[in-house]
Amino acid sequence: MDDSLRDLILVLAAAALGAGIGWCVRTLLWRRKLRRRQRFLGLPDNSECLLVVNRDAGGDGAVGRNDVFALLELSALVKDCRSHVQVVSADTARQGFGERTEFCVGGPVSNRRTAAHLQSLLPGVRINTASEPGPDRGCFTVGSERYRLESGVAEYVLLARLTAGQDARPVFLLCGQRSVTSQAAARYLARNQARLARKHGINGNFCLLLKVANSDAYGADVVELVADVTRAASDPPPAPAPALPAASSDKRGAHRAS
Repeated sequence: MDDSLRDLILVLAAAALGAGIGWCVRTLLWRRKLRRRQRFLGLPDNSECLLVVNRDAGGDGAVGRNDVFALLELSALVKDCRSHVQVVSADTARQGFGERTEFCVGGPVSNRRTAAHLQSLLPGVRINTASEPGPDRGCFTVGSERYRLESGVAEYVLLARLTAGQDARPVFLLCGQRSVTSQAAARYLARNQARLARKHGINGNFCLLLKVANSDAYGADVVELVADVTRAASDPPPAPAPALPAASSDKRGAHRAS
């Protein structure tokens, strides 16, 4: 074997070895990334999760167009984790939480399960559910801050990851002032899941307030993070001060008159 042939064989062997090492490294990194995503979403291989959908405003049991888009975003997220989806209506999802990952879509008016999660897990959030038109209709109050709905201009949505214990599977809550905000929150979760896991921890709870800007022009594409409201949303509102007894007021008035 001459020197040129031997050198060619060595070059080819080195190239094959480098390619093999590179493939192994990429595979290990991909698997590590997948495992982190699965732990953050609570979706191990071949697991099943719930997509709890709200009813359309028309009341005929159909799912609204923007809510369907939100479900598609979430379904793709679940599929990437090698898991399976079960879609259930909020009116029929009569079960606890923690055994399976749950994605709950919609506000408390159209989704009674959202209302239950807010009451149990986010007591610091209050939502004006009045049906009468007015400036405070649909307003979010988180702690002491208020966020009014400006339809088509500025609409707010809560994106939360909530757990009931250390080993419980998470509930992802997408609760917005309009259906377009649910789609925006689902898209935000899909695009930022890795960053959220790094910031809040793979098993960490959080509640983010997002704003959808100019949805009449841009749809669900322009989303801004307003604030991390985890603490304010998790703490129950302060109890109102007790009213002064009427008898005491009468006594003081009588004392001053005398």
